[in-house]
Amino acid sequence: MRTMDAEPMRPVGPGGTIGILGGGQLGRMLAMAAARLGLKCAIYSPEPESPAFQVCDAHVVANYSDTRALEKFARSVDVVTYEFENVPGDAANVLSALKSVQPNPKALSIIQDRFSEKSFARGLGIATTPFALIDSQASLEAALPVVGVPAVLKTSRLGYDGKGQQIVRTADQLAGAWDGLKRVPCILEGFVDFTRELSVVAARGADGQTACYDLVENRHENHILRTTLAPAKASARLKTEAVQIAEKLLDAFDYVGVMAVEMFETRDGRLLVNEIAPRVHNSGHWTIDACAVSQFEQHIRAVCGWPLGDTTRHSDAMMTNLLGEEAGSWPALAAEPATAVHHYGKGEARAGRKMGHVTRLYPLGTRPEE
Repeated sequence: MRTMDAEPMRPVGPGGTIGILGGGQLGRMLAMAAARLGLKCAIYSPEPESPAFQVCDAHVVANYSDTRALEKFARSVDVVTYEFENVPGDAANVLSALKSVQPNPKALSIIQDRFSEKSFARGLGIATTPFALIDSQASLEAALPVVGVPAVLKTSRLGYDGKGQQIVRTADQLAGAWDGLKRVPCILEGFVDFTRELSVVAARGADGQTACYDLVENRHENHILRTTLAPAKASARLKTEAVQIAEKLLDAFDYVGVMAVEMFETRDGRLLVNEIAPRVHNSGHWTIDACAVSQFEQHIRAVCGWPLGDTTRHSDAMMTNLLGEEAGSWPALAAEPATAVHHYGKGEARAGRKMGHVTRLYPLGTRPEE
């Protein structure tokens, strides 16, 4: 944990209300963490069946373009945060004119766009995957010599879990791939010869204090996070470098709240930043059960001006997402020893939809690798 001298904000204490934009499972878990601290949560979401509505004190069903609803929402809460990074910029600006919005809208606007996100990191001297912007025919032709093939073409904005992207294996596939993405602004990213994906979940308070959870290893299936292993088996140098990268980004954004930084470890031992998530993150779910203060409580603490909590891990952990019909296996999972089952209260169990997760705990130093 690192501290900086800064003028602290006036804390939102027990009895106060946090406004959360987005009503998915992350908003749900934020509201549950806030309740532990005696704080209330109001959820704003356009989806009437949002799972976070089940555990909050109040909710609003309205579009993010509804200025009047946003202004009314802002006046009903003490601080505003969000559970997903694609909050429209106009909505964030409407809210920030009335209440503190954390993380700040400027950080949000940079991270929402993959090109500006990677350019920002590069400007700090942080290594990233190779990339180039494609927003015109000229930039399309200029991108290949910079990035090469194979590569992946991604929309600059929106897109998650493999959506909004196409693989480009040969140079003559690029134009067709861009057509397939409707020629919206895109970023072409070069493939990296990496051994694994790692991530670090980090937090920064309004006073500049920072705290990082252990570096973890993430394993994916079909572009969706399947399993997180905490901690990642890595050298002290690699762990230190990952924390330094996260702290540099937090400070540069003047960030308040929890952020996740996803990185590739290359075969020659380097770390390359892949993506930044300006919110609590799937790869940090293990902290609910393996740490005294989870990533969700940490985020609530930060945006409300509380001291950050202890990130020490008291157990090793393996977090596995429950996708689609897998959530129906809860009786067997609930019978396992040292296992925590989390169900998100969603309705339809569509294929690939994150319906919950399970975290298996192990004494320190004993977690299996599979």
